[in-house]
Amino acid sequence: MSAHAVASLTAPERLAKVRLLVVGDVMLDRYWFGDVSRISPEAPVPIVRIEKREERLGGAANVARNAAALGAQTSLLGVVGDDEAGSQVERLLGEDGIRSHLQRDAAISTIIKLRVIGRQQQMLRIDFEDAPSDTVLRDKLKQFNTLLPDCDVVILSDYAKGSLVNVAEMVKAARAAGKIVMVDPKGDDFSRYAGASVLTPNKSELRRIIGNWSTEAQLTQRAQQMRSQLGLDALLLTRSEEGMSLYTADEVLHMPTDAREVFDVSGAGDTVIATMAAMLGAGMSLGDAVRTANRAGGIVVGKLGTATVTRAELFPQ
Repeated sequence: MSAHAVASLTAPERLAKVRLLVVGDVMLDRYWFGDVSRISPEAPVPIVRIEKREERLGGAANVARNAAALGAQTSLLGVVGDDEAGSQVERLLGEDGIRSHLQRDAAISTIIKLRVIGRQQQMLRIDFEDAPSDTVLRDKLKQFNTLLPDCDVVILSDYAKGSLVNVAEMVKAARAAGKIVMVDPKGDDFSRYAGASVLTPNKSELRRIIGNWSTEAQLTQRAQQMRSQLGLDALLLTRSEEGMSLYTADEVLHMPTDAREVFDVSGAGDTVIATMAAMLGAGMSLGDAVRTANRAGGIVVGKLGTATVTRAELFPQ
């Protein structure tokens, strides 16, 4: 694709017409930043004196935040608790211009990941999480089918926290409606994602499904076999410092990492799938969308915590 064509597809007015629906496990990321100057007299652990606190959208909400940062019309469907953290998620979504279709579940608490940072290093992470109730999940599936006509691309962001137990039905419904369906998978069974357009596992996630590989040829053979068995248009393997590999029926495309400096890899997968979805929604080819997503991933790992990449960073004038 020529530079002129890429510029046309990624123009602000073009991206503003892309309609993305993100569905999955919604979280609130809390960061406590502090100074570490001594060891506790009670146990051999550092004492962190908290000086600053930040809250950011996490999980599927971070995927939506990344898509919105690129200028796409972004909607989020998920479940939060009927609590203070759930209200905070709603507020942050509003600030980022994301359409919220969150359902409040009074039976659970909002998923929270609390990270304690000392001297720019993560010292500790504390997770608070509950699985959504069956009633709320049934309502969520109905709402998904209602929202489907008003989107171009569906992103299913699975963090194995219980919000996507109906993922197989969602994939089938979205594909039947002619939508691009991208899935960030989790777990030991990828068959529930069968029929999706693109699956984006990382190395450890793929290894759980196809086993270890000793050569690139062996990886390619197993990845292509899985892609074919699941009826996927493409499989995108994110490989950290090794870059990315895209497997389709027609080609295997390897891209080296675009990271200049790796500061924090948390949330990088969210950036990759959100960027790729926005580019595909704008009409970019699969290969060019992956190259753009690779560049976005390289930028975001140079930032601390769950971060985003803006259109200006991705396409500097």
